[in-house]
Amino acid sequence: MVVVSAPPTSGATRTHCPYCSLQCGIELRPTVPGLPGPLALEPQADFPTNLGGLCSKGWTATSLLDHPQRLLHPLVRTVRGDRSSPFREATWDEALGRVVDGITAAQAAYGRDAVGCFGGGGLTNEKAYAFGKFARVALRTSMIDYNGRFCMSSAATAANRTFGIDRGLPFPLSDVARARTVVLVGSNPAATMPPAMQHLDAGRADGATHVVVDPRRTATAAGSTLHLAPRPGTDLALANGLLHLAVRQGRVDEAYVAARTRGFAAVRAGVASSWPDRVERITGVPVAQLQQTLDALTAESAMILTARGAEQHSQGTDTAQAWINLALALGLPGKPWSGYGTVTGQGNGQGGREHGQKADQLPGYRKLADPADRAHVAGVWGIDPDELPGVGVSAFEMLDRMGAEGGVRALVLMASNLVVSAPDVNRVRARIEALDLFVVSDIFLSETAELADVVLPTAQWAEEEGTMTNLEGRVIRRRQALPPPTGVHDDLWVMKELAERLGRGRYFSADPGEVFAELRRASAGGLADYSGITPARIDAEQGVFWPCPDTTTDGGAPHPGTPRLFAETFPTPDGRAVFRRVEHAEAAETPDADYPYVLTTGRLMAQYQSGTQTRRVPAPSQSSAQPEVQLHPDLARRLEIGSRDIVLLSTRRGAATFRAQVSDDIRADTVFVPFHWGGASAANALTNPALDPHSKMPAFKACAVAVSRLGAPDEDELLTRPPVHTALSAPTRPTLNQRLQPSRRKDLPMLAQNRFLQGVFAFEGAGMDKPAPLSPELSHLVPEGVVSQALYFRGGNSSDELVSLVLMRDGVAMRYFPIGAKADVHVPLRVVEDIDGGSLIELRLLAPEGLTGTLVVDLGLVEH
Repeated sequence: MVVVSAPPTSGATRTHCPYCSLQCGIELRPTVPGLPGPLALEPQADFPTNLGGLCSKGWTATSLLDHPQRLLHPLVRTVRGDRSSPFREATWDEALGRVVDGITAAQAAYGRDAVGCFGGGGLTNEKAYAFGKFARVALRTSMIDYNGRFCMSSAATAANRTFGIDRGLPFPLSDVARARTVVLVGSNPAATMPPAMQHLDAGRADGATHVVVDPRRTATAAGSTLHLAPRPGTDLALANGLLHLAVRQGRVDEAYVAARTRGFAAVRAGVASSWPDRVERITGVPVAQLQQTLDALTAESAMILTARGAEQHSQGTDTAQAWINLALALGLPGKPWSGYGTVTGQGNGQGGREHGQKADQLPGYRKLADPADRAHVAGVWGIDPDELPGVGVSAFEMLDRMGAEGGVRALVLMASNLVVSAPDVNRVRARIEALDLFVVSDIFLSETAELADVVLPTAQWAEEEGTMTNLEGRVIRRRQALPPPTGVHDDLWVMKELAERLGRGRYFSADPGEVFAELRRASAGGLADYSGITPARIDAEQGVFWPCPDTTTDGGAPHPGTPRLFAETFPTPDGRAVFRRVEHAEAAETPDADYPYVLTTGRLMAQYQSGTQTRRVPAPSQSSAQPEVQLHPDLARRLEIGSRDIVLLSTRRGAATFRAQVSDDIRADTVFVPFHWGGASAANALTNPALDPHSKMPAFKACAVAVSRLGAPDEDELLTRPPVHTALSAPTRPTLNQRLQPSRRKDLPMLAQNRFLQGVFAFEGAGMDKPAPLSPELSHLVPEGVVSQALYFRGGNSSDELVSLVLMRDGVAMRYFPIGAKADVHVPLRVVEDIDGGSLIELRLLAPEGLTGTLVVDLGLVEH
C-alpha cells in the first residue's frame, strides 16, 4: 500500500532528524517568517516511524546550527607538517592545495594505496556514494572503509550469507506492533531511539509478549514481559540453547525448513550438545527462562531483533547467525508480522553500507571482486573496469597500519570521530600521529580533528539536500531549510574540488540531485536497487523501500518498492535461506586475577555516538548527562565504592575514570560505561580491538577489566585528566631508545603479538654470583623488524630459600625478580626499554649452590 504524505505546514520544510536510524520526520520553519535565522522544529505527526514523537536529541537538534564552536573556515597548521604547531584560518585554495600536495607526495613515494579514505554512517547516500567513487576514481586507491564497520558489519555479514541480502529490518517498523512476540537481543530502544517505543508499546497493549536479552535491566528490559540477563559474550550459546529445546520438543517448522532453506541437518547436529543445563552454566540464564522464551517464540507471529549488544564481539557474525538459525527453524522470515531483523544504529547506517564506502563494495551492494559488477559500475562512471582498484582492508585493519610499511600514509576522514569511537583509541591515536597527512571534514573541532593537518568545515543536516535510508530500508529525503554559513561548503563540493585538482574533476558533480540520479543508474540491477526511486516518489509516498527497480523504461507501471522481503523467496542462487552451523566460543578476552570483571559499553539516551554534537547541546537534557560506570551494589561493597565516587577502570590497553552509579540493574560480575566521551572518561581506551574473522567487527562489548576506587565524589579533577596506565599499548613517556630513534615506530604497524617464556622447571643452584641458564625454553630471539617489551613476570619457588630470576638481554641483566622461600610473586612491568629485533632474551637463575627445588615461571612479552 502506498502511503500519501500530508502536505507540510505553511512555510515549513519537511525533513528528518539528523541523529539515529529512525530518521524521525520533522518540520523546520524560521522563527521569524520570511527572515533567515534560528529555526523552529516540530515533529511530523504522520511520519510512520516516529508518529509525532521525538527524543530529547531530536528536539534540540537545531541548537547546533548556529553554535559558537562551529567551524566556519578551513584550518591549517601554522607550521606546515608540524601538528604541534597551532591551527590558523586559511582560504579554501590554500587548504585544498595542502591536501592535494600531501596526497600526491604520498602516492609518489609509496603508491596509490598510500592514501586512504574513512567515511561515516551519517553521510547522505549521495556523499557516501561519491566518497567511494572519489577513492576509486580520483585517488585510485583501494583503501576506503567507514565507521559502520564498528556498527552493523556482523549482522550484515550474517544476513548476506544467509538471506543473500542485508537490509536491517526486512519489514516496516510498524509491523513490530502486530507481532505477538518480540525478542530484542542486545537492544535498548527506550534509550537509543525512544520514539520507536510507540510501536512496541502498541504491541504490549494488545497483549504481545516482549523478551529482552541484555546483561543490564535497561529501560527497555524493565518494560518487557521477560528479561534475560546473560553474561556478556554468551548470546550465541543462548540462541543455540533455544534451538536445542525447539528440536527436542518438536517445535521446528519442518515444512518451512524443507521448502525454503538448506543446511539444517548440520545445525541440528551442532545444537545437540547445547542442553539447557549447560547453557545455563555458560550464560547464567535459568533453564525456566529458556523455556518461557521458546514458548513465546512459537506464538502465531514472532520477531527476533538483534542489535550491537549481540553483534559487537569477536564472534559477532556467528552470534547473529545463531539467532537467524533459530528464526529460520521456527519458520519466521517471510511470515506476516514475523522474521529476523537487526536494528541499525547510525542515521544512514543502512544507506551508508550500500553504495561503496566499504572496502569490498560498489554501489547497489555490488561486489568489487565481481567482474560483472565492476563492468556495470565502471560503465556508469565512464572508466575502464581495469582502472578500478581491488578490494581493500577493513576499517580497523587500515587504521592499525597507518604510517607503517604497507599502510596508508595520508588519510581523508569524513563524519567520524575516531579517537573517541574506535577501539583501543590509544593505539589509533598513535597511528594517526604517524601519518604524513591527516585531513578531517567536520562541523566542530572534534577530538580527532584536533590531530589533523587540515580541517575542512562542512554543511550541517539542515543546510543540505540529499537522501538517507532508515533502519527499514525506506529511502527518504533530507531537505535544505537554510543555506550554510558564508564560506562553508558541503562534502560533495569538497570532493569535486579535490578531484579537479587531481585531474579527475570531469567524473564528479557537486549537485546532490545529479549525484542521486547517477547513484540510481549505478545501483540498477544490484541487490540494493534504487533505480526506480525518484525524489517525487519519495515526497509523495513518505519514502520508498528498496529494492525498487525502474520498471517504467518500456512503458510499465512504476515498481511499488519492497516494504517486506522474503514472502516468497530469498535472493540466493536457489531461492533458499542458508543455515550455518555455529558454536559458542569464549570472548576474545576473559576475566582473570588481574582483570576480574567484564566490561561492556553502550549508549545513553541524552548522547549520540562520539558526542561531537550532543555534548555541545546547551539544553539540560543533554548537558547534564555525565560519564558514569554502572556497577552492582555487591561489587561496590566488595571494592568499597560508594555512589558518586570516582572509579578507575583498567584493562590491558588503557585506563579511564568515571563516577560510580551503584545499581542492581546490572549483573554483579559486569560493569557498564557509555562510549560518548573522550579524555579521562574514554570508554574506548579500554575496549579490545580483537576482530571478528568474518565481519572485522572489533570486540567492543566484552573485555576483562579491573575496577578500583580512585577518589571521593568531590574530587572532580580526577575526571579531567586521563589516568596513567601501565598497559603497554597505552601512551607512556618515551623511553631513551624511543627518543633516540623517533622515526622507527612510525614504520611499525601496531598489530601486537604476545610471547610467553613459561613452564615448570626443576633446578639445582649454581651460586649467587653469576646467573645460570635454567632451560632453553626460557630464551627467545626477537625477530628482526619488530620490538619486544616485557609485560609481566609471575613466578613460584618450592625451595626453602630465596632465589632470583634474572631477565637478560644479550647477556646483560635487565631486571631481577626475587622469589621468597616457598612463595610466589607477580610483577606488572612498566615499559623501561624496548628490546630490538635480533636481541636474545633469557631468564637465568641465581640460587645458592646446591639448593634444589622447582620453579614455576611465566614471563609475558608483547611484540609490535
